[in-house]
Amino acid sequence: MKVTFLGTGTSQGVPMIACDCEVCTSTNSKDKRLRSSILVEVNDQTIIVDTGPDFRYQMLRAQVKKLDAVVFTHEHKDHVAGLDDVRGFNYIMKKSMQIYATENVQTALKRDFHYAFGANKYPGVPQLELNTITSEPFHIEDLEMIPIQLKHYKMDVFGYRIGKFAYITDANYIAESEMKKLEGLEVLVINALQKTNHISHFTLEEALDVIGRLKPKKAYLTHISHRMGKHEDVSKELPENVELAYDGLVVEV
Repeated sequence: MKVTFLGTGTSQGVPMIACDCEVCTSTNSKDKRLRSSILVEVNDQTIIVDTGPDFRYQMLRAQVKKLDAVVFTHEHKDHVAGLDDVRGFNYIMKKSMQIYATENVQTALKRDFHYAFGANKYPGVPQLELNTITSEPFHIEDLEMIPIQLKHYKMDVFGYRIGKFAYITDANYIAESEMKKLEGLEVLVINALQKTNHISHFTLEEALDVIGRLKPKKAYLTHISHRMGKHEDVSKELPENVELAYDGLVVEV
């Protein structure tokens, strides 16, 4: 399985105007982060987890030619806003895009992209086929996806386990029953927003605590705010088996 980090950043803590902090002015490409998303390629399938506002550019930058399905973690705009641009894959692949989402996420999609779900669709709108998921494992073709129930402050969100790999973003609480689903991992990806406390995201210390409990062979931190500090500096503070992810990073599991 090949996992590409399309984006490792966040809207949280990022100014809407030009910022002159050391991260935003860094010349290190690893400090240039688009909104968090991953591309999973396995068994001749290509799946994306979340389509944030940067989705179109992420697809172009990674030269993605084929996309079979979109899986959503939750309905916040920085994770769904780019969905309209799957229409390019509709055109290339001559079929509807398979969307896997909870009922809450689907409600948000139908509100935000109402023109794609109406009875009388305008020509050229995205062709989307909704598949409802719950906390139970589900399959995309022959690929098993195991949802991990998380809390994003008071909001229910999903992470996902695929074989020995797991992806967690936008969380600050994992129940004990869900922690058990994350045992025996080779690779864990988990959000770490910043070093100081936050109401709805794991801090660096909290993410490292989860990693310490689960003991994956390798862990990567994602959904990183510029408040975390520069990639080069923070990397020096991390345990040997933990790395800051960066846009464009490719991991084989």
